[in-house]
Amino acid sequence: MDKKLLFEKLKQEIKKNLQLALGAAQNTYDIATHEENKAENKYDTRGLEASYLAGAQAERVRDLRETLGVVASLPVKYFTAENKIALTALVHISSDEKNLWVLLLPKGGGQNFSFEDKRIQVITLESPLGKSLIGKGLEDEVQVKDKFYTIVEIF
Repeated sequence: MDKKLLFEKLKQEIKKNLQLALGAAQNTYDIATHEENKAENKYDTRGLEASYLAGAQAERVRDLRETLGVVASLPVKYFTAENKIALTALVHISSDEKNLWVLLLPKGGGQNFSFEDKRIQVITLESPLGKSLIGKGLEDEVQVKDKFYTIVEIF
């Protein structure tokens, strides 16, 4: 698997999400500042609610920009069966119910994208699964809550 292509695909996905978030942020800002959303009395909170939403959208834009910067600056490391899981590892894990592909990064948790017919989810060290996987090796078993996963492959 070419991890450089994987990271390029991830950066494209983040850029796409950033453009969508920029559009949403601008739209909610326009709504929040529109004349029709001016409070007509002390109980009218339309403008206030719209401004909260605009603030949340702006925070999402900041987060995506930061994530893109982090992903773009990460050195791509290739892992072998002998390596322990660390940042930038792509890990295939399996449970009785499903197979998962997770990419361990310092930022961007929750991001999902497709690559080479696999659905890949970005997880961070702060996530329960990320904490469980770090330092583990091929065929190790990890537990998250009441689920057990076996590490099948590491890239």
